[in-house]
Amino acid sequence: MQTAARSLAAPLRRPPRRALPFPLPRLFSASPQEDPCLDPGPGPSPDVDPGLVSTLSRVLSDFRGPLHDLPAALRGFAPRLTPDAAAAVLRRCRHLPVPSLRFFLFAAALPGFSHLPDSLLVLANSLAGAWLFPLLRSLLSDLPPAALSRGLFPRLFRAYSRALLPDDAIRAFSSMAGFGFHPTLADFHSLLFALSHNGLVEHAETFFRESATNFDVSAKTYTILISGWAVVEKPESAQKLFDEMVERGVEPDVPAYNALIDALCRGSDIARAEEHLKDMQQSRRLVPDAATYGPFIRAACASKDARTALRVLDRMRMHDLTPNVFTYNAIIRLLCELGEIEESYNILGEIIARGEKPDVWSYNTLLNAHCKKNEVNKALRLIARMDKGLCVPDRHSYNMLLKMLIGIGRIDKAVEIWDGMEKRGFHPGAATYAVMIHGLSCKKGRLEEACSYFVMMVDEGIPPYQATCEVLRDRLTRHGLRDQLEVLTDRMRRSTSCTIQEMASIMCTSKKADETRSVSIEQELTGHGLDESEWRGKWKLGD
Repeated sequence: MQTAARSLAAPLRRPPRRALPFPLPRLFSASPQEDPCLDPGPGPSPDVDPGLVSTLSRVLSDFRGPLHDLPAALRGFAPRLTPDAAAAVLRRCRHLPVPSLRFFLFAAALPGFSHLPDSLLVLANSLAGAWLFPLLRSLLSDLPPAALSRGLFPRLFRAYSRALLPDDAIRAFSSMAGFGFHPTLADFHSLLFALSHNGLVEHAETFFRESATNFDVSAKTYTILISGWAVVEKPESAQKLFDEMVERGVEPDVPAYNALIDALCRGSDIARAEEHLKDMQQSRRLVPDAATYGPFIRAACASKDARTALRVLDRMRMHDLTPNVFTYNAIIRLLCELGEIEESYNILGEIIARGEKPDVWSYNTLLNAHCKKNEVNKALRLIARMDKGLCVPDRHSYNMLLKMLIGIGRIDKAVEIWDGMEKRGFHPGAATYAVMIHGLSCKKGRLEEACSYFVMMVDEGIPPYQATCEVLRDRLTRHGLRDQLEVLTDRMRRSTSCTIQEMASIMCTSKKADETRSVSIEQELTGHGLDESEWRGKWKLGD
């Protein structure tokens, strides 16, 4: 089976098309919905065995490497696997794209098995999000047209645009007819939006001019392009496009004016933005909405001008307009930066009072302010407030809180927070485990506790970061606890995760050998996007 795994990994090195090793016509079961929704629901069917889904997800995590024998590990579950269970596993393992694809192919090859249409959408999202486009292209090109849906293509537009591959996004649009989907105006707008909002507005406008005769151009079409020029902060190009729209007899609406005002505000041309605000009211008889004033607030916040931001907010209150949470968060962030924490809480209260729901970034901004000042009680009260507001703390919330508590020696409280994470629906990943392990290993008399969290991490099948292994190894070696180090190494070797087994060798490597790889270690930390980038300054490996 390792040969099959190697052939699956091949598209990462060789883009040419690859035949799939199973009969394609029975890949998907019939569905009452011809065109599944763009975002399949995260919840499994009530008939799905949650234990089976959890076990299969653990298997995919343990055998995540391209050379790991995943099919052999899955074979024993084949009689119990259903399309609903497969869909639930793919949703849960969406951050493991290669194992998800191998699982998808394994299930599709089972006699009589047919995937749900949503499963392909979830898998396509996973592969595209990881920029594994050769694998995705190979999969899609070998599927029968009946297995695809129109909702797949906007995902491709977004994925290619995020990867800064405009030609591929346009090529995906042009290939829709070949798959049996004639491009509509909505598809055209989806492509322009994906390109424009990922900094590729020049490509979007070029394609717009080449294809405009094929579609009925509307104010929405121009609005998308104008907002794209706002993203790249080129207000003159946005103004030129707006003027062209008017000259062509396309009547500008409120969203079009909002996009232009946003472009002018991002370009710091507030005076001209105010002129257009007056023009839309006086000349066009249009009524501004909350999105009209949002750019003025965000521009003021970017300039650190809290007084102007609050003045615009008062103006919105006079017109009974409520900013969106994104705009409110900009105000909260600015007030926290200026030390106006109490006023930030007033804004948070206003969000709730006006019927909006603060998101996790609303709370994390305040939590960050408290953690920087080591305000334990205020930080804990904010977490409790998140519980009451039905806003689940994320990894950033917990990482900030745990780091602060360990840093000031409140280990008991950190443990209490850790024990309550699962009740709040949060399951720690490698970064959160690293906060505990790095922090405890630097505290006198807490090395054993750091080891216990490392063991917990290994037993959960979560591969640790290389730096985490090195920190723990060096601490144990310095304290002469080589027996404990050997126990941890043996635990890693006996893990069900092949990746963890392979990492066991790090625990046996000397620190001197590691110093020759210090540059690659730094790159690994950066590559994982850890919030704990300041560990090198706060918890030095050599302490």
